[in-house]
Amino acid sequence: METGRTGVGASLIALDWGTSSLRGFLMDRDGRVLDQRANAHGIQNLPMPGITGFEQAFTDLCGDWLAAYPGLPVVAGGMVGSAQGWREAPYVRCPADTTTLASQAIPVESASGSRILIAPGVLYDPPSGPPDILRGEEIQIAGVLADRSDWGRDACMVLPGTHSKWVEIIGGRMIRFSTYMTGETFAVLCKHSILGRLMPADAAPTEAESDAAFAEGVRAAQASGPGDFTHQIFAARTLGITRRMPAELLKDYLSGLLIGHELVSGLGHMRNELHEGRPLLLIGEGALCRRYVRGLELLGVEPTDRLENTAPRGLFQFAVAAGLIAPAGE
Repeated sequence: METGRTGVGASLIALDWGTSSLRGFLMDRDGRVLDQRANAHGIQNLPMPGITGFEQAFTDLCGDWLAAYPGLPVVAGGMVGSAQGWREAPYVRCPADTTTLASQAIPVESASGSRILIAPGVLYDPPSGPPDILRGEEIQIAGVLADRSDWGRDACMVLPGTHSKWVEIIGGRMIRFSTYMTGETFAVLCKHSILGRLMPADAAPTEAESDAAFAEGVRAAQASGPGDFTHQIFAARTLGITRRMPAELLKDYLSGLLIGHELVSGLGHMRNELHEGRPLLLIGEGALCRRYVRGLELLGVEPTDRLENTAPRGLFQFAVAAGLIAPAGE
């Protein structure tokens, strides 16, 4: 568990509760994080099965905060509100903003007496195509827009991850979005397919070598035609077998190929929207976002900005929209 120093004037407990991890933030009424901690008790790794496991994970992480600040409001976002979560918070439809999320939030009464307000996910269900969903990213987006309302007027946001999201924002609301299973596909191919058999677990290429292999993968994706994807990924094996690429670089090549295909598709769908001056923002973990920045650079696109952990700020805005907390000065 990671933790910091607890401060005074706590007004909110905010939980970013995903599939593989649980992060908690103790916040004041200005949205500042006074203390934070994290553990591996995501919804698929609870201390015990079922509701009891959620109760235990919550108590383990936040018990001393609750004891020190009785009656503190608690909000949560992420997979904790999924069908496999503590309690399902059904999806709200696009267009949606933080106020929409707050109006459709679902409460959970914990055994400890705390009431936890869970944010819903978001559904994009166009009549001309298949539906798409996100859960957790809406909170990160709320955090970005809380501090940069100008970006909320008109922007494209990319949230790399296991399931990457490309989201269009207009007038402070999520209008539409697309999901790419890039991270999960990479993990499956490396761990559970023949491609991974040539990739050494202890590979340690230089940064320059890694970047060159990644760039080769991105350029291959850029040069691809319709239906080329499954043919191209086999190169992550044949390049190794023929020794045209060292084994320790095959994973970087495959990463570039998969991210490249996502970028080519995402930019293609957003091309009409990425007019001059419209922000293109990357939100997420630093190392992964840097790969996306590099991929975009290879495709001739420069993102406006890159932001990391915006979930605490988003959870705070969700609490404000739900009427659980009034910011200082009000």
